[in-house]
Amino acid sequence: MNLNQITIPSLDVVSATEYYKTLGLVLIVDALPRYVRFECPEGDSTMSIHKVEALPSGDDPITIYFQNENLDEIVSQLKQKGITFTSDPEDKPWLWREAHLKDPDGNRIILYSAGENRKNPPWRIKN
Repeated sequence: MNLNQITIPSLDVVSATEYYKTLGLVLIVDALPRYVRFECPEGDSTMSIHKVEALPSGDDPITIYFQNENLDEIVSQLKQKGITFTSDPEDKPWLWREAHLKDPDGNRIILYSAGENRKNPPWRIKN
């Protein structure tokens, strides 16, 4: 099994589209104002955004992770493009380096660099 795609909700797909294009995703399906689909500039994953009348409620927001081995550089470039971060790149105890931000709908985004530790941390279960 391989993760192919995720879909996130948005109150304003047009605004969300511009935001994710600024992050570097490539628009491949344009059915604005109700739906768009992006592909990541690396790998095969895709992500879509669909129009909703109300966002999901609750204390645990949607979190989207994007990996980039040049994290500090990409964060600097995105800041120059006007993207606001809720936390700058920081080394975490789980051996990832992360920077946090939110999209226009409040979905949490984590840009990170993990290298080999993404799938093979020292505490990985042996199968």
